[in-house]
Amino acid sequence: MTHNKGIVNRGSKNTFSTIAIGDKAHASTTAPQPSPEPGAVEANVPWDLGIVTILSEELRSVIDALKLNRHKTPTGLYFYQGEHTVSDTTLRIVATQTQSQGQRSTMAALENLRRHYNPRLWALAGIAGGIHDDHARIGNVIVSTDVVYYENRKINPHDTRRRGEHRQAPAHIVHAVNAYFTEHGTPARINGQTAAHAGEQYEVYPGVIGSGEAVIADRASDIRTYLTTYHEKVLAVDMEAGGLSQYWQENSVHGTTNPGWIVIRGVSDNADEHKGHSHHELASRNAAHVLSCLLPYFC
Repeated sequence: MTHNKGIVNRGSKNTFSTIAIGDKAHASTTAPQPSPEPGAVEANVPWDLGIVTILSEELRSVIDALKLNRHKTPTGLYFYQGEHTVSDTTLRIVATQTQSQGQRSTMAALENLRRHYNPRLWALAGIAGGIHDDHARIGNVIVSTDVVYYENRKINPHDTRRRGEHRQAPAHIVHAVNAYFTEHGTPARINGQTAAHAGEQYEVYPGVIGSGEAVIADRASDIRTYLTTYHEKVLAVDMEAGGLSQYWQENSVHGTTNPGWIVIRGVSDNADEHKGHSHHELASRNAAHVLSCLLPYFC
């Protein structure tokens, strides 16, 4: 009989790992550390602009206007990223799409952008319903650094009292938007960004966005009435800008500089009984075009 100490190897294709040989030998293991995801960004190297869209038409419009390319993370998230040169400065830009409409999905998309790209500016680009007969005509674009969230309310036995929350973008973003309108006029004017409307002119206004959870398709809606009396410069309504402004405020507790934010909305309907999808493409492409025109002011 043979007495062995150590390792006995019989046959081929033996594999040994985490072994120790000899008297009082000891072996320990350490869990492997995951490698960083491709496309992830170091916290001290933020991207310049992170864009959130909701509809596929909105994302396609942003991709075309800014020449972005698809990127998929190992965890299955899709982003569209690229570089855009303005005023001798190259900006790194990334866009994403929410899973669904609404404030909650918007906040989740913003968190994904923060974790993977940490942009120094957030933009919400796409469509909205206009509630101002003169300024918010279909195809016009609203550039907003002010958001009124209208959902908070107290329900009494005989009435309901809404409690609006009003948030404004950081001062340097407001100054940048003011500079754009100083140089291009108020309203600024653009040509339609679809082939069918290329010969038509549309107007770009600064204004306030009303934001909540409702799809409004009633001209007599109490939400429209409330918003126009709360602030006469509320020009359009959406379902996501409140989430953006809320996320921005709550993100301010992080140790890093809190990004700026802006909302750019093309008017696709008048938030009335005629609301439909026929102008989504025009409104989305006009909004994406205005976003590209604003980039030099954010450098």
